[in-house]
Amino acid sequence: MTSQPLANRRHIRFDIRLAARLGTALTLATALTATAFAGQAPGAATAPDIPISHRDRVYTAEQFSNTVSVTDPADHRLLGVIRLGDPSPGNFSPLYRGQVLVHGMGFSPDHRTLAVVSIGSNSVTFIDTQTNTVKHTTYVGRSPHEAFYTPDGKEIWVTVRGENYVAVLDARTFEEKTRIVTPAGPGMQIFSPDGKYGYICSSFNPETKVVSVADHKIVGTVKQESPFCPNIAASPDGTQVWFTLKDVGRTQVFDAKPPFAPIKTLETGPITNHVNFARTATGTLAYVTIGGLNEVKVFRTDDFSQVATIPVGKLPHGVWPSGDGTRIYVGLENADALAAIDTATQRVVANVPIGQAPQAIAYVPNAVPEGDGTQNLQPLGVAGQTAHLTLAPAGAKTAPTSVSLFDQGLVQVLQASVTGLQPKAPYVLALAERPDGSGNLQPLAAFMTNPAGSAVVNSIGPIRQVVTPENAATDQRRYLIIAPQADGKPGAPVQLQQL
Repeated sequence: MTSQPLANRRHIRFDIRLAARLGTALTLATALTATAFAGQAPGAATAPDIPISHRDRVYTAEQFSNTVSVTDPADHRLLGVIRLGDPSPGNFSPLYRGQVLVHGMGFSPDHRTLAVVSIGSNSVTFIDTQTNTVKHTTYVGRSPHEAFYTPDGKEIWVTVRGENYVAVLDARTFEEKTRIVTPAGPGMQIFSPDGKYGYICSSFNPETKVVSVADHKIVGTVKQESPFCPNIAASPDGTQVWFTLKDVGRTQVFDAKPPFAPIKTLETGPITNHVNFARTATGTLAYVTIGGLNEVKVFRTDDFSQVATIPVGKLPHGVWPSGDGTRIYVGLENADALAAIDTATQRVVANVPIGQAPQAIAYVPNAVPEGDGTQNLQPLGVAGQTAHLTLAPAGAKTAPTSVSLFDQGLVQVLQASVTGLQPKAPYVLALAERPDGSGNLQPLAAFMTNPAGSAVVNSIGPIRQVVTPENAATDQRRYLIIAPQADGKPGAPVQLQQL
């Protein structure tokens, strides 16, 4: 008999007791059939659940270490990383041939091939899940974002966000065979479980396009309430499509079938990142990562009520369910960690250290059909070296802004998840001479907040220094601050580094 997740077993016992009271001759086999919650994203609801095992893998795409971390979900253990490129400044060389800004991720229907998108090197890298080796690299147009296989496994669609098309690759040769022209900036695409439609949201234009997979023709348009959609997901039952709007902090839902009518808009919070689904004993649930709040919000898909808010850690980004829906995995961009959520209790049950700034993640059931699947993996190494800071208004009890300094050898990549500021206003992230933000300021990055008063700010350079008793007299400590900017000059700081 196939083992069942704990939540399913509890439900089975309830069904058996109920049947006994009613005097119904209900067998255990019938109970098992009645309580199977088959089909986890991106598969169809008719697909069988796959219980978590050592054959499964969780993959995370890490844009500053240029790695793919490989985790065994059965014991929440990092097995190693697939190194697709070097950290900065090694990847600045004109002779550099590795990948840059490893970011997007999809996998083949047979679970044997991982497709990894690198934004900076305009590439899709295809990796064998059994051996962790690169099978092929395809170069596409400027700044691709995500790549997903069609449900029949014959094509890979790659959103080329820096241009105005989706590159359609032949899954057998990995070569581009045609293009689907869209409004500029296609952000991501996902497919209906039956393989009939592809849904393509936009990062630069306020409209999502629906495309017929069979002939690559646009057959529908859905209005986005803002131009910036980073992520889109289709429910396993084929009835709904959800997409996130990162700049305004909302999540929209529309009908997955013609005429693709809008259904619901949810106010989810600043830096709304990704969305995905888990089919559970209580129904199908949508999980939305909210970077500015450092939490995951959970919604029912039948009445759209919010059933849980889960604190997970700094800047949650990618999200994906296990093959049986008992776990949801979340990449923490500013914590260099993978969080595992139990969908029965809606609590974090494990954290796994991974590479720098995880973006998209993918849970691939039965990724390794035999052996331990650790061939060609490397230790985390420098990819695990990061310092974490927080910024807040003077006297505040909570710190709305998190900062990570990702070590890259002699330099660091700084990433700040900024919240709590005025919407659509100019600011500067700077180094100050004193903890109160006074004295001379050394600007690191100027930025404009989005309509939700948030921003993700990046900078690179020799920002971090070690102050020791021997060099304290000559090396002065500096402090991160955020200040409004007017006429190119910073004003009084509004957020200070927490000491």
